Amino acid sequence: MKLKIALLPGDGIGPEVTAQAVKCLQAVEETFGHEFEYVEAVVGAAAMDKSGDPLPEKTLELCKNSDAVLFGAIGDPKYDNDPDAKVRPEQGLLRLRKELGLFCNIRPIKVFPTLMEKSPLKKKVIAGTDFVIYRELTSGIYFGDKSVSADGTSATDVCTYTESEISRIAHLAFKAAKRRRKKLTLIDKANVLESSRLWRRTVGKIGESYPEVALDFMFIDNAAMQLVLKPSQFDVILTENMFGDILSDEGSAVGGSLGLLPSASTGDNHALFEPVHGSYPQATGKDIANPVASILSAAMLLDHFKLDEESRAIVIAVLKSIKKGIVSPDLNTSSKYGTNHIGDFISANIRDSEDYLILNKENIWLGKSTII
Repeated sequence: MKLKIALLPGDGIGPEVTAQAVKCLQAVEETFGHEFEYVEAVVGAAAMDKSGDPLPEKTLELCKNSDAVLFGAIGDPKYDNDPDAKVRPEQGLLRLRKELGLFCNIRPIKVFPTLMEKSPLKKKVIAGTDFVIYRELTSGIYFGDKSVSADGTSATDVCTYTESEISRIAHLAFKAAKRRRKKLTLIDKANVLESSRLWRRTVGKIGESYPEVALDFMFIDNAAMQLVLKPSQFDVILTENMFGDILSDEGSAVGGSLGLLPSASTGDNHALFEPVHGSYPQATGKDIANPVASILSAAMLLDHFKLDEESRAIVIAVLKSIKKGIVSPDLNTSSKYGTNHIGDFISANIRDSEDYLILNKENIWLGKSTII
């Protein structure tokens, strides 16, 4: 298969971890006979430093004309610490999602048995945790009308959803639940918000077309609590933009490190893959960042194009690195392995065909969550 992949390393540790994901994709090319073209462009603070625009038109055009986008991270303290800044790096990513129509964000949350002790939660609480969050990504309060009073003493953010915006992601979430354990939980605040009541009515009606999927509802405040009390109860979580943003970061803590979690953002014509973690500027250039989330995002990219065996090869190599203790300091404070070494190890082990003989449920957790 030939694919054109737009590389947007972004800010902070983004370039370092993205480079490791590319190593793994190149190993897949060599092992499975594919041809991937990588074209790099700037975004976020890196783009602002050059042009003042967090999403230059050249970058946007590249993404529109590519088969997929592999994204690094975005954000810089010099903008975060300026409350009066009119333009911020994150605006580039928000606009990119909107321009590409990436309305569906998919974030699998799974506990690696070999890393259970790294979780802040007890083993008995997180055992068996394996769920995926489907977050609506291009509407809601993040994209609603915003205003500030003339005297600066009051501000307004509007949350708006339409039935069609809810329906298109709900169908994807129900289809994912059919492939998994056949349970979908809609998380909202329908006891207070009109937009949540629209979500509940729309999803409830769509659920009638998926009788094999058990549908339940949960308020966001209770869901946030249940994620730390019994995360294994969830299979597929469906929710709106801001709630999904909060819950996916909370869910990432269950596994013990943000550095382990990949994500996919998809639409009708485009797809973007990125690690859940941020730009982690304190680690920039120190060769200590965990590249696993970015590497697994590359696996999700392959999975999206139905390159199942290739995606599994990456996941197996990642699991091997974790099992052998070749991990970054966030997973083992005494580790002497750096970002580059971990990427080299994983990419080299993608070629080890003998490991295919020991495939098990843990090995294929990405595949059952991401194909849409």
